[in-house]
Amino acid sequence: MLIFLISMLFFGCNTDESTNQNELNSATTGSGFVLYNYSVANYSKTLRIFYYIPQNATSSTPILMVFHGVNRNADAYRNALINKSNALNFIIIAPEFSDQNFPTGDGYALGNVYVDGDNPTENSLNPESNWSLSIVEPIFDFFKKQLKNSSTSYTIFGHSAGAQFAHRFLMFKPNNRVSQIVISAAGWYTFPDKSVPFPYGTKNSILENKSTEIFFAKNVLVQVGEFDNNPNDSNLRHNFFADAQGLQRVERATNFYNFCKQQAEIANFDFNWTFHIQNNASHNFTTASENAAELLFN
Repeated sequence: MLIFLISMLFFGCNTDESTNQNELNSATTGSGFVLYNYSVANYSKTLRIFYYIPQNATSSTPILMVFHGVNRNADAYRNALINKSNALNFIIIAPEFSDQNFPTGDGYALGNVYVDGDNPTENSLNPESNWSLSIVEPIFDFFKKQLKNSSTSYTIFGHSAGAQFAHRFLMFKPNNRVSQIVISAAGWYTFPDKSVPFPYGTKNSILENKSTEIFFAKNVLVQVGEFDNNPNDSNLRHNFFADAQGLQRVERATNFYNFCKQQAEIANFDFNWTFHIQNNASHNFTTASENAAELLFN
């Protein structure tokens, strides 16, 4: 039985988060963050979750879950979407997967599924309750309850490392309530390819013998900037398997989308994905965020 212990500090009703300590409820609007304690068995993490609730929000206002990049700057991602939230009327929830709580790429981008995600074994598989991926659905339930929001599903925007987290969330946690998701400019991907070892494919992982039918049926938009094509980006992984996906993010995003589309066609599965190259854009998360909001809510 999961036990979720929630403590709330600094609930904001405007953008001055340091001076507002109001209770988060159905009347809350503006910016703030909560301290969210996720506890199960001997596993416990406390996350800061940044939010923004527009003034005209109602019980049916849609919820957008935002996953930050490698800098772990959830507040900046939240802030980048505030204008779009006001214009298009959606709630922003941006969990902070800090280095302290979720160290290295194993803890965040790879979902903490394995102790060492680059060398998965049965013995190094973490309990599912310890996956960082397992925190997402309870966060949705928490905000629904606190805000008295009636949404039965939520949307996701993940950029860069957040896009890695987001697409692996769909793969490892298929029984989710995501209605639409933007996977934006991941540095590299886990292809649903049983011939390629995890984390670049699914070989030697618990995904190896899992069906991809639900994965392909999701409403997924793969997004990348037109000029996000620098093969020498310091945050871009290069090795034999990563470079087989392409040498830069535009190539890798294109190849990931095309491979998934081909696999869905071969298996005769529904494929509800689209591919979008953002014109005149590089790897900037602000412009990527704004474009994703338009695609999801306009």
